[in-house]
Amino acid sequence: MSRQPKLERFNNLVKSKYQVYNSLFMTLPFQGITDTGVLLPLFDRICTRGYDKHYNPEKIVNYFFDKYQRDVSEEERYDLLFRFIQYIERQVVLFDAIEDAAYRTVNNMDGRGTLRNIKEEAEAQSKTGELKEYLQDFKIRPVLTAHPTQFYPGAVLGIINDLSAAINENNVEMIKKLLSQLGKTPFFKKEKPTPYDEAVSLIWYLENVFYKASSHIYNYLRQNVFKGEFFDNEVIDLGFWPGGDRDGNPFVTTEITLKVASRLRNTIIKNYYRDIRSLRRRITFVGTEEALADLEKRLYDSIFLPGDEVTVSLEELETTLLRIRKIVVERHESLFLEEIDDILNKVKMFGYHFAVLDIRQDSRVHMHVMDEIVKQCAKDNLGIFPENYLDLSEEEQIKILQDVRGKVDPATLEDDIARKTLESIYAMQEIQKQNGERSCNRYIISNNQTGLNVMQAFSMIHLTGWEDPTVDIVPLFETVPDLKIAKEVMRGLYTNPAYAAHLKKRNMKQTIMLGFSDGTKDGGYLMANWSIFKAKEELTQVSREFGIKVIFFDGRGGPPARGGGKTHQFYASLGETIEDEEIQVTVQGQTISSNFGTPDSCQYNLEQLLSSGIFNGVFSQKTKAFPDEDRKTMEELAEISYQAYSDFKAHPKFLGYLERMSTLKFYAKTNIGSRPSKRGGSDKLNFSDLRAIPFVGSWSQLKQNVPGFFGVGTAIEKLEERGEFDRVQSLYNNSMFFRTLLENSMMSLTKSFFALTAYMKDDPEFGAFWELIHEEYERSKRVLLKVTGYSELMEDEQAGKASIQERERIVLPLLTIQQFALKKIQEMQREENPDEKKLEMFEKMVTRSLFGNINASRNSA
Repeated sequence: MSRQPKLERFNNLVKSKYQVYNSLFMTLPFQGITDTGVLLPLFDRICTRGYDKHYNPEKIVNYFFDKYQRDVSEEERYDLLFRFIQYIERQVVLFDAIEDAAYRTVNNMDGRGTLRNIKEEAEAQSKTGELKEYLQDFKIRPVLTAHPTQFYPGAVLGIINDLSAAINENNVEMIKKLLSQLGKTPFFKKEKPTPYDEAVSLIWYLENVFYKASSHIYNYLRQNVFKGEFFDNEVIDLGFWPGGDRDGNPFVTTEITLKVASRLRNTIIKNYYRDIRSLRRRITFVGTEEALADLEKRLYDSIFLPGDEVTVSLEELETTLLRIRKIVVERHESLFLEEIDDILNKVKMFGYHFAVLDIRQDSRVHMHVMDEIVKQCAKDNLGIFPENYLDLSEEEQIKILQDVRGKVDPATLEDDIARKTLESIYAMQEIQKQNGERSCNRYIISNNQTGLNVMQAFSMIHLTGWEDPTVDIVPLFETVPDLKIAKEVMRGLYTNPAYAAHLKKRNMKQTIMLGFSDGTKDGGYLMANWSIFKAKEELTQVSREFGIKVIFFDGRGGPPARGGGKTHQFYASLGETIEDEEIQVTVQGQTISSNFGTPDSCQYNLEQLLSSGIFNGVFSQKTKAFPDEDRKTMEELAEISYQAYSDFKAHPKFLGYLERMSTLKFYAKTNIGSRPSKRGGSDKLNFSDLRAIPFVGSWSQLKQNVPGFFGVGTAIEKLEERGEFDRVQSLYNNSMFFRTLLENSMMSLTKSFFALTAYMKDDPEFGAFWELIHEEYERSKRVLLKVTGYSELMEDEQAGKASIQERERIVLPLLTIQQFALKKIQEMQREENPDEKKLEMFEKMVTRSLFGNINASRNSA
């Protein structure tokens, strides 16, 4: 089967199976579904034909009602639309489960970008020694975040898992039962999850997916590259944000942070306990039984006894396993040695922390917190800050902060945010005591703009009485202006004696985070990616100058507009001017379930990430990513696109269009995440308060995907008009980085469908604005096809395109219902006395239809 072309494998194992099982779903005999199952295909057909005839969503829905629901009351008609929404949500789940079941075969697990492929390539090129040397240091860190782009409740995720297994086994009876369960399981969350709820749902992935996939990869490397030798690098170092990410989330408390850390430790010990228990069934030899039985009992006690006490230390666990290993090697012919090594490898990777819990807060909050701390210290006569501190210049404040020492009791702080912020640092110390230093050793500063922002965090850490803090301070540069000055900010820190001394204690390593999501929201697609690339080059240069190893941590989302898309290809395209010893990347929302939701998909995508770094470090010729002339072209394209996007953002109708014509304001009503959907408490919509997820998601719901292409077409066309298209062609031919950007942009264009909202061009207020977006879409599509030489978008990725098209086809009726409801809301809001009950019903219809539309886009990563 794997010898067939990928598209053929997809059609046979996914598309065809979906048609079969969807037919089964449509005939299930429970209330409400039977009629829906009969009527939905008719509605689907009318939608497809309606858009071909340039009908608007309202005309399509009314045509369907007139044809098939003529004698039915208005209330019953709208009730049917809600049933369609429920039904389509479940169709998306079915498609997800079938795609998961076929994952191993559709994606060749031994093909390009996998570890087996890398190992064979190294052998063929006589580079096994270089590969081993590179793997002594290189590692990847996928960081799971609770950013809300995943709308499935836990029960539904469980059904997807079980459904995939039943489909793999062709167990029709179980499939029918699971489809029935799916039909009766609610998708809508009545209450927002707490940050702890979010953490628990993501720990499920750690426990059931990452634990297996990561150790499988590590075992493969040890056995096949290092030939059974131990090597001193965990390779995969998992990260975790729920419970520690305070940025814009007032619901994250110190208690929750400590509770999440405890849950992480408890979960990894539970996994070790299960493994030791299984090991006892194999290692039944003289000299081993007593030690293994003792380990099993003490791990069990650590999980189930009250309190946070661990009855066996990590060192003791490892030492005991090594002693048992020695006995098995020396006395028992190394029988079942690989099972012992498997647990030892896991202990090395996961320790007692499982995943590194990061603490994150916004620099603007730190400004406020420092003011409060300074005022409180003055009240308590602690003598830590000079009386005029708050009136000093930035440079003078930094000089004072570098030498600040002492211990401020958070309980003395009257301000709630100041108290919680300081408490989070005390929590880091507590977590490190319980789970080890690796468990919680990074403090991330969002919206970092200056050296003062970093030194404020630095001083706060020292104000908890932490003499030699085992903490890495990680500035996050997000906007285009911040990325431009990042180099100078870091130069100032590297030359600061106190900060330089801190870095020396941290092995001369500095992690810097770069925000793709907010960068794109701020500067548009091309400029955001180019600004980050240039910032990485400049930060690499300044760090090398001071003998510091810089590690880049990329804040990426699922869709290309938020830094997603072909992530592994992006990392393989970096040249010699960017440090690449580690790849650190956020993984969030539907990207977790789509790319890492099963052991197969998790292993495949972790291997792709690993291989991209290995390719760049071992196999690529270390040269500049761009010849000078091509670099000049890239710079010019980025500047033109930035200007086009900035003009677009500054358009007087921009915010009004988002607020009134999109689903933006409905995100807050979905109860999918604990975080508020926008920063700030103002009722008025401000661009700076918008979070990247609802911003990008709203364009996606409109099927306009603006952040993934706007400005790209204008920039390329500008050079074309000047007769310099050959420069763009040269850049495309010579730069994998630029090729990857354009291919990801083509994915955004492929997922756009302007026929859905074509009715907006007749809107008296927003018609011209819709035309502006549509023209840029057509322009971008035309020039991208010209540059690539393709006859259609995503021509080289037929299987990926087929998956997108199938998902878009499933949700077309859902999108139609959503736009129908939005159009009704727009009309009613123009009335003097709208029917409030009816308005509320249409708003509920829009909110409910958000779920399936977002879940269907899981392949955006």
